[in-house]
Amino acid sequence: MKTAPYGSWKSPISVTDVASGGVGLGGVSVDGGDIYWLERRPDEGGRSVIVRRGSDGKTEDVTPPPFNARTRVHEYGGGDFVAHDGTVYFSNFADQKLHRARRGEEPEPLTGAPEHRYADMTVNEKRGRLIAVREDHSEDGEPKNEIVAVSLDDGSETVLATGSDFFSSPRISRDGNRFAYLSWNHPNMPWDGTELWVGVMDGDGLPTNARKVAGGEDESIFQPEFSPEGALHFVSDRTGWWNLHREGEAVSLHKTDAEFGLPQWGFGMSTYAFLSDGRIACTYIRDGGSHLASLDADSGKLDEIETPYSVVSGIKSGGNGRVFFRGGSSTEPGSIVAMNVESGDVEVLKKSREASPDSGYLSQPRAIEFPTEDGLTAHAFFYPPKNADYEAASGELPPLVVSSHGGPTAMTTASFDLSLQYWTSRGFAVLDVNYGGSSGYGREYRERLRGNWGVVDVDDCVNGAKYLVERGLVDGERLAITGGSAGGYTTLCALTFRDVFAAGASHFGVSDAEALAKETHKFESRYLDGLIGAYPEDVELYKERSPIHATEKLSCPVIFFQGLEDEVVPPNQAEAMVDALREKGLPVAYVPFEGEQHGFRKSENIERAVTGELYFYSRVFGFETADDIEPVEIENLP
Repeated sequence: MKTAPYGSWKSPISVTDVASGGVGLGGVSVDGGDIYWLERRPDEGGRSVIVRRGSDGKTEDVTPPPFNARTRVHEYGGGDFVAHDGTVYFSNFADQKLHRARRGEEPEPLTGAPEHRYADMTVNEKRGRLIAVREDHSEDGEPKNEIVAVSLDDGSETVLATGSDFFSSPRISRDGNRFAYLSWNHPNMPWDGTELWVGVMDGDGLPTNARKVAGGEDESIFQPEFSPEGALHFVSDRTGWWNLHREGEAVSLHKTDAEFGLPQWGFGMSTYAFLSDGRIACTYIRDGGSHLASLDADSGKLDEIETPYSVVSGIKSGGNGRVFFRGGSSTEPGSIVAMNVESGDVEVLKKSREASPDSGYLSQPRAIEFPTEDGLTAHAFFYPPKNADYEAASGELPPLVVSSHGGPTAMTTASFDLSLQYWTSRGFAVLDVNYGGSSGYGREYRERLRGNWGVVDVDDCVNGAKYLVERGLVDGERLAITGGSAGGYTTLCALTFRDVFAAGASHFGVSDAEALAKETHKFESRYLDGLIGAYPEDVELYKERSPIHATEKLSCPVIFFQGLEDEVVPPNQAEAMVDALREKGLPVAYVPFEGEQHGFRKSENIERAVTGELYFYSRVFGFETADDIEPVEIENLP
């Protein structure tokens, strides 16, 4: 074993492995004996491709180039396609029109209005229609969100639900007679409060006698579904935790301190599905880990189903006791999985990457709890440095990268992540923080961030780093923090308002909370009301929480990565901060990417962001990288 400084270890995990060595998997849909899923392919410019696995075991692409199955509803998308009776309906990214792909035929447009976007589709077979959430950008101001029925004959559209700011999860009962959906209004986000509505379809296919059956300003409803027998089920956090419920019952089917729901950042999320024997296959999160189980809705008995996966999501039922889901672990790449819940037999249909590094180069996460402000406890996953070929000199402690996830109402999991192992295999320690406000720990934990964004999240990242320093696990002089989007805001706040970190990296992060409130897209345009305060009434608080207005407090190097077509966090957020640091004479680097939006999809840009951040830390912390990295221009570096 070789001895070398932390950060300078040579790793078999290359930046190409991180950026294009695999595909992103998602969007599972089941159609008879066929299963479909989405593959996001970095080596094809981030194109999302619908893939079919037939009952004969053969796999083929449904959407040929240049089709890109990706909707822009809410900008984050999701629910991009649905398969029914051998035909696939999907939103095409370039024109946002709905397209239809019949087996063996080139996809053809179903809708014609370029100002309309569609998501969260389901087929209403009884009336020959596709039900979808539609976002209308034809007029000035905020786009209009509605639920529409699109005729499969001529593409004509009929409005089924309107009048609320947002809609999601349109569902039709198997007999085609009942219609359910979720709605919510500004300033709520879907994890704050949503309403579940149910109506009866009349002879013209329009919902009548619509009534609210659950939800409200302070109750979040997730994933309504009709059982095969027609009973409406849904997930509600009325108990303080997202638990499964059934229409007409005031108590959860199985009350427990675990999360059977997720924050609806995207459409089409699924945490439960009905099995053919009347049970419900479901996934839930407890203590940061995913579980698969079966629930008897009548008795409330929950039986754990053993799997080799610590992360389970997107579950769908395939009949005959089979379920399909995305599964992964800290050492196994995410996969599309078919599982027989009776026998426990597992078949991997598609891996996100075919090969993974030897375990000698994979750091095993440790779920940790640590004390934070006000006598509370916060959560994180700690990854120590790991490389079978290297060790550091006696007495040397590793530099630490604290990772602040986006959202901020999201969560990090102990899933296989080569972008994280890229750092640990080179001699960095990583702390992946689920700060107060993160999902997965109940509504009370999620609401710690209410009115406290830029405070609680920063405190938890800072206290997590201090916790590791106090235990002699990392070098207190070489602490860095990184994050994207909302995680970028936490990063910039930590660097500006605290004196703990020696460097940081902002990936399309927020620097001006007021500018975000004025400029961002509809879905998040009132999000900050709950995170900071009402705007413009609390404008001074917005300025107080914005790093751009406190650059005099910033005294360490920062690197910025930004997509130039980002409509969630526009480029001027990064550029204003860069200008301020430049004028102050602090080391600063800015790496913009043409053609990228919120998050980077092109493999060459992902590579540049990863290697650019490593190069930046090497110059700031004073070590030589083992990789030959194209330098990043760092202004004001001594």
